[in-house]
Amino acid sequence: MIDTHCHIDDPRYTADLEAVIARQKDGGVEAILVPGVNLESCQTVPAVCSRFPGYLYPALGLHPEDVQADYKQVLAHIHDTVFHYSELFPESSPLVAIGEIGLDYHFSTEFKNEQHLAFREQLDWALTLGLPVMVHSRDATEDTLRIIREYHAKSGGQLRGVMHCFSGSRETANEYIRLGWKLGIGGVLTFKNSKLSETLRDIPLSSLVLETDAPYMAPVPHRGETNESRWMTYVAQKLSEVYQVPKKDIFESTKCTSKALFCIK
Repeated sequence: MIDTHCHIDDPRYTADLEAVIARQKDGGVEAILVPGVNLESCQTVPAVCSRFPGYLYPALGLHPEDVQADYKQVLAHIHDTVFHYSELFPESSPLVAIGEIGLDYHFSTEFKNEQHLAFREQLDWALTLGLPVMVHSRDATEDTLRIIREYHAKSGGQLRGVMHCFSGSRETANEYIRLGWKLGIGGVLTFKNSKLSETLRDIPLSSLVLETDAPYMAPVPHRGETNESRWMTYVAQKLSEVYQVPKKDIFESTKCTSKALFCIK
């Protein structure tokens, strides 16, 4: 299994990181992608990834909920870290994505315009560096799709990425897939009232990657606990029921898709 979205730089893990990583390896996790969300992440993500190169893979970006009035200064610092990552952190695995970026109107739209500007700037970084993006979209589907369609056309289809924690409609899913994007599937799939299983029935398995969003969004039967990458096995089990294929086929398909998208060897 490859976890394409895990905040393993969270303090809930770092105090005992060696043991945490050992549990994930024992649980069948072959690699973990670690997205950044703010200025602090420019230090915490490289720090953990430098401890486990070739197993933890970094991404950096400014999360929409962290976009504030000072976003330009914050982006300037993240930009410098992104564009000089290998020089600054030679012991880390190389940067594999720009993320976690996107739009989020759930709690506030105070900085909605700034979110749009930050999202666009970071998509430009991705195109310049030839990297995929990890996109967060909450209560902002129409605007997120509009911007991604624009960049799809602008880049001649070169912009690629994953819709993190996807739980949208079949129509939305098909539109992202039409644009060549992948859908990140995590613990939501196992929740009692989730309709994601119905949405995925007509979606190609090859368009999916596994993720956790750990320490959040733990799947049933661990809902409410601090999530771990190894628990993706419960998500894979649910996917095996949706697609009527053995769980090992889920592991293999999502692993191949993840490696191709993020250029993981």
